[in-house]
This record gives sequence, structure tokens and C-alpha cells, in this order.
Amino acid sequence: MSQILILGATSVIAEYCARQWATRGDALFLVGRNSERLDLIRNDLLVRGAGSVSQYCTDLRNIEEHKFIIEQARTHLGKINIVLVAHGTLSDQKKCETDIQYTLSELQTNVLSTVSLLTHLANVVQNQNEGVLAVISSVAGDRGRASNYVYGSSKAFITAFLSGLRQRLTPFKVSVITIKPGFVDTPMTAGFKKGMLWASPQSVAARIVRGIDSRQDEIYVPGFWRVIMFAIKSLPTSIFKYLRL
Repeated sequence: MSQILILGATSVIAEYCARQWATRGDALFLVGRNSERLDLIRNDLLVRGAGSVSQYCTDLRNIEEHKFIIEQARTHLGKINIVLVAHGTLSDQKKCETDIQYTLSELQTNVLSTVSLLTHLANVVQNQNEGVLAVISSVAGDRGRASNYVYGSSKAFITAFLSGLRQRLTPFKVSVITIKPGFVDTPMTAGFKKGMLWASPQSVAARIVRGIDSRQDEIYVPGFWRVIMFAIKSLPTSIFKYLRL
């Protein structure tokens, strides 16, 4: 049985990951900002066979709470084997271009709160001399694009941060996993027109769980995004700056 901390547990992808872990009998500690959703998810996971499910309701932008949250998770789980960091927002790029306060708020959510959590958690798993830190970044972080460069730059920061953290923690038998989804059909993307490149949250969650099981360093979800992003990153800047991808 694994002891798993899920940060941003009310996100659809995180919920589907939790369902898979529940069927294995794993112990789960859920953190999210919607208490009613946490209650519903907790009850569902217990029915599915979770060894135990505890929860904590908070807004993860409240950085001063992070140390306490992790202490609570350790109290309930005993030990944290796996962490899934799944909280975040999809920034409105047009609004970012005219509203600096909104932009800074988005960076607080998608960058600073994640860095704070990972800094605390890194010390915990390093002292344990084992563990997995799996964090949802995005293919959007592989190259900045006009359509979402604030969101993309936040994910680029997280991807680079995880790369350094991976080097730091590898000697302590800790796996740091960067998860890079492409387009996923979730409530956060409800207003987008869907096409062939879109994936279901169920299939994305299944791939994430498999990647965590095999301790992969980096996961593109679905896998074809690795090829797509390689091609986009390979384009010369002199050409790329004129494109709208």
C-alpha cells in the first residue's frame, strides 16, 4: 500500500488518478479548495477500496499554510510515498495583456505556490531517502507562444525547477516526474473547440499513474506530444515568430 498526497485533488485529472490508486487499496490525503467536492470524492474513493482517505480544504495560494498541510498529511499517512501536484489555473492570455494584477495572481497560483510546496516536500522525501514527486506541468512550457505565453512561461518555470530538483534528489532515491499534458477535455477547457489532438482526463490519468509506477522522469500525455513539441522547438526563431500555432 502506498501513502499518497494529492494537491489539487478536486481537479478532474487528479480525481481519476485517485480512483486508480483507491482500487489498489492505497491511503490518500486530499487537498483542495472546495469542501463539498472533497467530501464527494472522499466517499467515492472509499467505496472504490481506498485504504483510507483524509482531506484538508484550503486555497493552495495561501503559502503560509503549506508547511502545516504537509505536517497534516504526514500525521494521517504516516509516511508520504507519492505526491501528485495537480493544482493550477489556465490563464486568460488576453486579460493578462492588459491586467498586470491578474497576471501576477496567475503566477502566484501556477508558479510561486507550486515552488513553495515542492520546497517543503523535497526536504521531507530527502530525509525519508525515498519518494516520488510528480507534478503536472504542460507542453505549453516547451516554447512560448503568443496565444498563451503567460501560462506557458509559468509551466516553463516549473519544468526547469523540476529538472534542477531531480538532480538534487536523485542521490536520495527520490524520483521527480514532470508531467506534460497537451489538450485535455476538462471543465477548465470547456469553452474550447475540441479536435483530434484532445485527450480524455481518464486516459491522461491512466498514463500518469503508469508513469509514476515506472518512475519516468518526464511524461508527455498523450505520447505524440513529444514529437509535436520537438518539431515546434526545432523551428528557427526567424520563422517561428511569424507563426500562430
